Amino acid sequence: MLLWLAEYLTRFESGFNVFSYLTMRAILGALTALVISFVIGPMMINRLTLRQIGQTVRDDGPESHLEKAGTPTMGGALILTAVAVSTLLWADLGSRFTWVVVGVLLSFGAIGFYDDWKKLVLRDSAGLAGRWKLTWQTLFGLIAAIALYRTATSPIESQLLIPFFKDVFLPLGIAQVLFTTFIVVGFSNAVNLTDGLDGLAIMPTVLVGGALGVFAYVAGNINFSGYLGVPYVAGAGEVLVFCAAIAGAGLGFLWFNTYPAQVFMGDVGALALGAALGVVSVIVRQELVLVIMGGVFVVETLSVMIQVASFKLTGKRVFRMAPLHHHYELKGWPEPKVIVRFWIITVILVLVGLASLKIR
Repeated sequence: MLLWLAEYLTRFESGFNVFSYLTMRAILGALTALVISFVIGPMMINRLTLRQIGQTVRDDGPESHLEKAGTPTMGGALILTAVAVSTLLWADLGSRFTWVVVGVLLSFGAIGFYDDWKKLVLRDSAGLAGRWKLTWQTLFGLIAAIALYRTATSPIESQLLIPFFKDVFLPLGIAQVLFTTFIVVGFSNAVNLTDGLDGLAIMPTVLVGGALGVFAYVAGNINFSGYLGVPYVAGAGEVLVFCAAIAGAGLGFLWFNTYPAQVFMGDVGALALGAALGVVSVIVRQELVLVIMGGVFVVETLSVMIQVASFKLTGKRVFRMAPLHHHYELKGWPEPKVIVRFWIITVILVLVGLASLKIR
């Protein structure tokens, strides 16, 4: 929106041309999202507290979590507001990618919002039934996948890049639609499963989102992509603004979500952010790199799958409790230690993912 205004004002003052630079708009996008989070955050927390929209705690979970009962949740709405407003202000609204990423963010956020609303406001402990949650996630993911496939401008947009290998691509064709849906829905649920401790999910989201922004910038620049051997996707650079907004809004939310948390993200934030990371990775053709950088999310999800499968097949548990972060809590690790160590692991994995830009 402001890009159009700047382009118009450039006719009268050349200084406004600075806003046409993608890097400048990304910086402003991050700062805008951060400021929105700081301004709206206290008001939202107070409103959630007054309406008694607080977290419920599992009786079979770690005892240290019992004191968290009643902490305001649904704070993810703050992140979504900051990201959406910032992106629409600073990104190119003529780009198809801008509308796809914002659409995925808000649609998955709506699913999470309804689930949280049923649990916390309507006092329906079951919330949105799992089958319906997955159905809506699949539907919205499929719509985004079809939109990207139908508007693709080059064959590379339906080919799977194998990281760390030069010019190794797996043609997917129409199967790209199903693969995109799987990535979007899978990471939506993976981030949601990880969101169990104060700040545990949001910082890895910021780190991975920032790294995907680097890939977006490179993929959208024909010179950089050619030099680094990264698939060139025309227009993908605009996704950098969205990724920067996620980083800014995420850091703003972390201000209130850091241990001990004043507010929790809830499904409204976790489902939306996971889906956003998934669709961005598809746009920049780095789905497998996302699996590497988002390894914490992947392992948390696998721990749940392994636990469920083991208990059903043998009647025994592999972990003391799943997801994995609860296992370490029950082993005696203080919550801050679990959180920070998972952050450190994410930093390492993100660096490995970024290394794929040069190691081929």
